[in-house]
Amino acid sequence: MTTSGKTSAARQRILLTAHDLFYRDGIRATGIDRIINAAGVTKVTFYRHFASKNALIEAFLNYRHQQWLDWFRHTLAQQVTKRGDLFRALPPCLETWFNDGGFRGCAFINSAVELADLLPASLEIAQAHKQQMSEEIARYLPADNRQQRAAIVAMLVDGAIVKVQIEQQAQAALLTLAETLSALSLAWRAQ
Repeated sequence: MTTSGKTSAARQRILLTAHDLFYRDGIRATGIDRIINAAGVTKVTFYRHFASKNALIEAFLNYRHQQWLDWFRHTLAQQVTKRGDLFRALPPCLETWFNDGGFRGCAFINSAVELADLLPASLEIAQAHKQQMSEEIARYLPADNRQQRAAIVAMLVDGAIVKVQIEQQAQAALLTLAETLSALSLAWRAQ
């Protein structure tokens, strides 16, 4: 393995370790020393790749964004194909995530609550993430008022995420989401 390969592998190990710890335990509750120990790297190696915890947080959020968005795009497309439309596809799409044993809510909602005042860049990343989630939703809506309606559906998704995170069980949130989406679908078709 080349030196750049080792460097890349160490950076990836740090990032993946930070991802797991930040998402599971929270960003502010997870210190650099804990990440260094869990990743099995030295402080020198850590700081060679990330100048500060803030740089690691930004890398974590960007990584999480890409991973989650790829998953959402793929799973939503499968569910739309299977169920015929966005309104019936969203609840089962989200159910797979909500029922994952590692589910701890939305990393971007969590980081906005934890860090908005301390690290404004985290809020910008969260806003971009939510915008792209809304754009994925918009792909499955009719052209008329597409962006506005996608923003409404995205807000419902965020509400469902928070409800599951608080109540620690998915079924009530999924049922509420499904009923609300069904009502919206009927109302929007009647217009």
